[in-house]
Amino acid sequence: MSYQQEDYKESIKMMTNIVILSLLICISLSFWIVSMTASTYYGTLRPISPWRWLFSVVVPLMIASRGFKKKSLDHSGALGGGQRNWVQVFCNGGVPTELALLYMIENGPGEIPIDFSKQYTASWMCLSLLGALACSAGDTWASEIGSVWSKSEPRLITTWEKVPVGTNGGVTLVGLISSLIGGMLVGVAYFITQLVFVSDLDISAPQWPLVVFGAMAGLLGSIIDSYLGATMQYTGFDKRIGMVVNYQTKDSKHVSGKPILDNNAVNLFSSVVIALLLPGVAWGFWPRG
Repeated sequence: MSYQQEDYKESIKMMTNIVILSLLICISLSFWIVSMTASTYYGTLRPISPWRWLFSVVVPLMIASRGFKKKSLDHSGALGGGQRNWVQVFCNGGVPTELALLYMIENGPGEIPIDFSKQYTASWMCLSLLGALACSAGDTWASEIGSVWSKSEPRLITTWEKVPVGTNGGVTLVGLISSLIGGMLVGVAYFITQLVFVSDLDISAPQWPLVVFGAMAGLLGSIIDSYLGATMQYTGFDKRIGMVVNYQTKDSKHVSGKPILDNNAVNLFSSVVIALLLPGVAWGFWPRG
């Protein structure tokens, strides 16, 4: 390939990034206008500042750009937001995105303190959103950190037998702890957001349980994901290439699971389950204001 062709491709990439950034800024400001309109309609809600909308768009864009440069995202994954494509991004982020939109339609823009006695529906939706995000974070931390830092062989979650690294449904103590920490960090971020942007916390129920339930969602999400992986995802060991595979080949020996779901479907299903379960659990234990 000539230098001119390489320069041309780099120019196209740069122009594409500029166009995408411009579109995202326009979308961000459009949401700000929508929030002002909704605030007028609801009467009691304050409009979200444009700087906050910009922050919520630019920061994910920077993370996606960094992921693309490090080859952890392909173009479709970066635009939708091992190398991840748009399908993987959707299966991990689709449920939280839908819940966020439903929350804004139901309650308007802006944060509302979680208080089941005063804001039952909003609290339920907020915790569903927390559960979905913490589930995805917990599974990612378990996969990425557990597989690198763990010194012991993973064990299949259904039988507790030792299995090769990379087996669907294989868990380690480091991985489980990582999933708990990943979910907890999501809860911490949510808690800090409440402290910064919500003004009437002094007359609402305590918000610190966000950290606890975030950690719980991360751990339980990882466990559910592992169980589904062990039972509904095929794992085999291909003797010819000496690697774990997720599809049947003539040289593969069955390790666990059945070829029913793929990894994307497992991630999506786990996220949905946690999003449905966490609010019900939290409702029973959340301290009343």
